Amino acid sequence: MIQAIVFLPLIGCIIAGLISIVGAHARNPSGDEVERHADAHGHGEAAVDQDAGVIHASSHEPDGNGHDDHHAAEPAAAGSRPAELITTGLLMIAAVLSWVVLVDVGFGHNDARIALFPWITSGDLQVAWALRVDTLTAVMLVVVNTISSLVHLYSIGYMDEDPYRPRFFSYLSLFTFAMLMLVTADNLVQLFFGWEGVGLASYLLIGFWYHKPSANAAAIKAFIVNRIGDFGFALGIFAVFMLIGSVDYETIFAAAPGLTGKTINFFGWHADALTLTCLLLFMGAMGKSAQFLLHTWLPDAMEGPTPVSALIHAATMVTAGVFMVARLSPLFELSPTAQAFVMFIGATTAMFAATVGLVQNDIKRIVAYSTCSQLGYMFVAMGAGAYSVGMFHLFTHAFFKALLFLGSGSVIYAMHHEQDIRNMGGLKDRIPFTYLVMVIGTLALTGFPLTAGYFSKDAIIESAFASHNPLGPYGFLMTVIAAALTSFYSWRLIFKTFHGEPHDREHYEAAHESPLWMLVPIGILAAGSILAGFPFRELFAGHGVEEFFRESLKMNPHIIEDMHQIPESIAILPTVMMAVGFLVSWLFYIRRPYLPVELADQQPLLYQFLLNKWYFDELYDLIFVRPTKWLGRFLWKVGDGYIIDGFGPDGVSAWVLDVTRNVVRLQTGYLYHYAFAMLIGAAGLITWFMFGAGG
Repeated sequence: MIQAIVFLPLIGCIIAGLISIVGAHARNPSGDEVERHADAHGHGEAAVDQDAGVIHASSHEPDGNGHDDHHAAEPAAAGSRPAELITTGLLMIAAVLSWVVLVDVGFGHNDARIALFPWITSGDLQVAWALRVDTLTAVMLVVVNTISSLVHLYSIGYMDEDPYRPRFFSYLSLFTFAMLMLVTADNLVQLFFGWEGVGLASYLLIGFWYHKPSANAAAIKAFIVNRIGDFGFALGIFAVFMLIGSVDYETIFAAAPGLTGKTINFFGWHADALTLTCLLLFMGAMGKSAQFLLHTWLPDAMEGPTPVSALIHAATMVTAGVFMVARLSPLFELSPTAQAFVMFIGATTAMFAATVGLVQNDIKRIVAYSTCSQLGYMFVAMGAGAYSVGMFHLFTHAFFKALLFLGSGSVIYAMHHEQDIRNMGGLKDRIPFTYLVMVIGTLALTGFPLTAGYFSKDAIIESAFASHNPLGPYGFLMTVIAAALTSFYSWRLIFKTFHGEPHDREHYEAAHESPLWMLVPIGILAAGSILAGFPFRELFAGHGVEEFFRESLKMNPHIIEDMHQIPESIAILPTVMMAVGFLVSWLFYIRRPYLPVELADQQPLLYQFLLNKWYFDELYDLIFVRPTKWLGRFLWKVGDGYIIDGFGPDGVSAWVLDVTRNVVRLQTGYLYHYAFAMLIGAAGLITWFMFGAGG
């Protein structure tokens, strides 16, 4: 059954890929011909600053063809419907089996390790390809396959006009397979394989509409930023192998306590071995989970189709870093310094992303910054040693954040691919079902009582308060403030999109509910946004944690008990902050809608600071991009052009050609020229003999 769960998406990927290749060949039997469409008005594409390499927010998503409406629609690729149905059907089967495995492993305690085949044998490095299934894996299997299957189903409706649907569904299934490889890995090398696989699939999906320069730029940006994190992750794996001599989880966890007190000579700095290793491993998590300093790729990744945003950038890939820290909890528990750093980065990310989300106008980017902020919450729990609580929020967040992304897609679909919330308004009467599910998702995100987010997010804030981490108070303060900000910008999205007067009367009149292919998945996710909380509370954040997770997590032994001992005033504080955020948002956008404009005019520097995302893109452009481009141009023009070419092909070889060209001119073919040359030679020889050798 485990093998079926893991490899069914791969089968779907291969089938859809073959259909895509056959369809592409049938479309262009003489070879690939890529048409490049340029919009004279700049619609449908995010502007790319060629100097700065900064991608600016797009105003609306392209239509199903990946470009604007005035371009002629291409016919769908042959086999599009079979590709959709086959990949979606296989994912549905995998999702059902995943829930069966969760019950069997979580409650039946039937953990498993399935060895498939030897993979790498090189000296001391022995790597086998095996599937590790414990409760932590089972939870991730449920999250990945449930969300992926619903996104596949949703995409049938959302991408119905796209002519390249088989390629899209092949990419979706490829991503799902890579993510399953990641979560079922039994060693760090196999984990890294899945880690890089989801990075590749993310690149392909973000740049799916490759006719858009902004989509290509966003895909490249995501790939490069993740390479920075992955470089640290690879160094961490090397460090583990150097210290322990193995990359197998069981061997690593058994040997980890013996590393306490050991040091690594790191460029002359004798660093604590466990701390340095954990920090390097966490660097990978910072990139993949878009944490502070390595977060810049996530908002720009919204250039991909909306289902991609829901699958990759809400529920699955960005949570890979959280999963990795939870999987390696036996290492992190032995390094308080690394845990403090995890807490600091998580809390800072939660606060930073929430402040930026306050003023964004692109509906998908608002939800993207919300994702970034919520991932920060998860890492706060990891830093507190409450790994199961972080996984609880990962579990609940997958449902309501995928719901918000897919709900946003339904709004975009209804508004003819418009994404700017300033051009919306009054849509609750035109798309009531989408409005209802978006409100449910918002309630869960903001932590409204009895929703899924209420149980998981509040538990994280409680864990930060109860934590003995030196940065616990900082984590608590940042997450509490971020709770109010999250409530504000979440309700701002609802009020500006669904309430008030329509700002674009033409699109408003044409707005209609999405097809059933799209409404059914968001309805199921809406149910999950409510039901994924209370039934699982005791298993993830209560007294059932130890029995449910067993050896799959190494929890702080006192954190759960300490969470239940906190004062009542602290326990209700997140709910109070949620209510405050809602009331301020209601005041700003319903009661007195002129206030936001006045406030922005009164505080222009602060407004621009937040609107430009703390100027991180511009800062990185100044510090890294421009110097790198200057160095590249210098090496090209001076190193390659002037020195290498100047002394090579354009230097010595050119000089030889010039000499031989002049020598060739001596060979004229006239007899009197040769006689004259002989005369000159004879005269020279006689002169030399008389005055040189003769003397």
